[in-house]
Amino acid sequence: MIIQQNISLKNYNTFGIAVNAKRFISVTSVYELQQLLKVEKDIFLLSGGSNMLLTKDIEKLVIHLNIKGISIDNEDENAVYLTVNSGENWHEFVLWCISNNYGGLENLSLIPGNVGTCPIQNIGAYGVEVKDTITKVEGLEIETGKLVSFSNEACKFGYRNSIFKNSHKGKIILTSVGFKLTKKNHLLNTSYGAIETELALKNILKPSLSNVSDAVIAIRKSKLPDPKEIGNSGSFFKNPVISKKQFLKLQKTNPNIPNYVVSENEIKIPAGWLVEQSGFKGKRFGEAGVHEKQALVLVNYGNASGEEIHQLAKKIQATVLKNFQVSLEIEVNVMQ
Repeated sequence: MIIQQNISLKNYNTFGIAVNAKRFISVTSVYELQQLLKVEKDIFLLSGGSNMLLTKDIEKLVIHLNIKGISIDNEDENAVYLTVNSGENWHEFVLWCISNNYGGLENLSLIPGNVGTCPIQNIGAYGVEVKDTITKVEGLEIETGKLVSFSNEACKFGYRNSIFKNSHKGKIILTSVGFKLTKKNHLLNTSYGAIETELALKNILKPSLSNVSDAVIAIRKSKLPDPKEIGNSGSFFKNPVISKKQFLKLQKTNPNIPNYVVSENEIKIPAGWLVEQSGFKGKRFGEAGVHEKQALVLVNYGNASGEEIHQLAKKIQATVLKNFQVSLEIEVNVMQ
């Protein structure tokens, strides 16, 4: 294992922020990682770099998790059980599943990042959350180097949340994720309006896994910028969930406010709508800005610093709070 000095991380984060790692190493196996943890504890983990905003150079040892591999643990006529290592690209893994007729992840097509980060924030899109297919999450304890395993229940998944964002943050390095996927009688989720519309445009009445995936990809491409073309980290803010009482009050002055019922007393509001109504959609502030097609996405037009993007996010939060009395929570991990 070779530790490199003063390595630029511009190509290791989807925002394309030009910060440096004082020391950098890429690991390709759990064994390498265990050996490294025997001598290094003060570390900074880097996977696909898709859900982070880097605001300054990293003084800690940056460990790039590049552990690859997909294995079939068990299968029967109805389902397959997989273990997927953390360094696998998420979208490529989804496409691999579809090519093998494994169902359950098609709605999560084209989400940036690697498999190892998918449980941390319980990634979700178009009516599906990854927790619905996860059977286990494995990782290494940073303090001991011991391999540990978490059941689905032990992960305490919530909306864009898990124990890996809370009690276990900074304590565990996720090395693999287990999935249970269907092999037949797939329960396709096409109820999300945009998917139904996309399928109808193509006159697809009985969609396959690939049909649903293609529809999701088309929708995402029409709304979200490609990080390879313009730096971004996808959705920057969580969709806020507010009380029904607060929503009804808000609805009086904003009768067209879109909403989704979460429970009897809770309503979810699209964060992108709040940002757009506050006048930020398509606005540029130097090299940082808000995407012209999706107000939920903050972008780096080329040379923005992480701090410039963070300050823009704070400005958006303050304006939305002033206009709607709703607090926007940042979904992206801001590294300060």
